[in-house]
Amino acid sequence: MINGSIVALITPMNSDGTVDYKSLEQLVEFHIQQGTDAIVAVGTTGESATLPPKEHIDVVAQTIKFANGRIPVIGGNGANATAEAIELTQAMQDIGVAAMLGVTPYYNKPTPKGLIAHYTAIANSTDVPQILYNVPGRTSVDMLPETVAELAPISNIIGVKEATGDLTRVKQLRELCGDDFLLFSGDDATAREFITLGGNGVISVANNIVAKSFKNMCDAALSGDTQLATQIDSTMSALYDSLFCEANPIPVKWAAHRMGLIEKGHIRLPLTELSPQFHGQVIEAMQKAQIEVQ
Repeated sequence: MINGSIVALITPMNSDGTVDYKSLEQLVEFHIQQGTDAIVAVGTTGESATLPPKEHIDVVAQTIKFANGRIPVIGGNGANATAEAIELTQAMQDIGVAAMLGVTPYYNKPTPKGLIAHYTAIANSTDVPQILYNVPGRTSVDMLPETVAELAPISNIIGVKEATGDLTRVKQLRELCGDDFLLFSGDDATAREFITLGGNGVISVANNIVAKSFKNMCDAALSGDTQLATQIDSTMSALYDSLFCEANPIPVKWAAHRMGLIEKGHIRLPLTELSPQFHGQVIEAMQKAQIEVQ
């Protein structure tokens, strides 16, 4: 079972916008050494919206190659067209992904009926485990717990990443979907509490740069040591805010570059690199989290 501290991995890029595979390999090694429990490759933090299908699949495949069986890799298969999501799903199903993570269709704003039909079609196209992903702040559609409950009985839909930050949903989802359905936080600032309330882990942005601390926090929360989990979490609280001073993944890519984890902090248009006015804020938060800055 996949649980604990899962990184929503950034996709490093060169100055010309191509994928920097050397840095990608370095990131995978970093997370293995730091004890991260699993990697999400080309989720929304991995800039899935700007990677065409062939490139998307290649990044996932290379991540799996670099991991070499040492850490589970979850492939992002979300798209705002069901047919495209199925295309990604079928292209990735035989390359070694442990599961797939599918964000709700963005911009379209489907109804609950549409969401159920979308995810059912994706699940029926493969035997690979599927994780739903709800992040209404980015997609403009909120997949309510009742909708998740309609999908939970499908055998290969194994869990949901819930990124609203609404902690009341943990109890709702657990009661509606059962004890075996995996619940992952997608909101770093409330992840510790999410786990304490019965969640199975977190798929995290901050984990890109505080992997060891995040792993220790998740382990403490999962074991019931709330005091230790709270203590570790407090060292990262400023980071949670600063990593969203501009649209994700702008700040975290810049921070990863300042740590020497990636060659450059380049990002694909229409996003641009972190504005100078926020450099000090991010550096200060990194220092509070005891991150060495180059």
